[in-house]
Amino acid sequence: MVIYVDADACPVKAEVERVGSRHGVRMVLVSNGGLRPSAHPLIETVVVSAGPDEADKWIAARVGPGDVVVSGDIPLAAKCVAAGAQVLKPDGTELSAQNIGSVLAMRDLMADLRAADPFLQGRGKSFSKADRSAFLDALERVLRRAARG
Repeated sequence: MVIYVDADACPVKAEVERVGSRHGVRMVLVSNGGLRPSAHPLIETVVVSAGPDEADKWIAARVGPGDVVVSGDIPLAAKCVAAGAQVLKPDGTELSAQNIGSVLAMRDLMADLRAADPFLQGRGKSFSKADRSAFLDALERVLRRAARG
């Protein structure tokens, strides 16, 4: 089992390190740069070439059954779910085969609405303490479930 983190703009990197360390799970933080490498022996920092979706492509090419992916990128999440991984958004939402289709459809709908109405730009909700807490609970739950096999 590996925890892959789409680390560009990920607000829960420290939480992943804390929970992953407690469980003794290898963690891979993937970004286009700007991350300080961790001295923790279970954490690998991967810097991919600059460009759109390069970190997503790197993760999607390596993830498999039993792995956990932390990402807010819905198309990447869909690829990871299809590969058999468990996916968590930074707010603790679990994405699975049962819900990824509707989440992907909602994402596409909202993108179309924003394109049609420029006044809808920038209205996402901010990341809160409750989101961070929900993520910690969800990651703990997912890792325990994965350990049971």
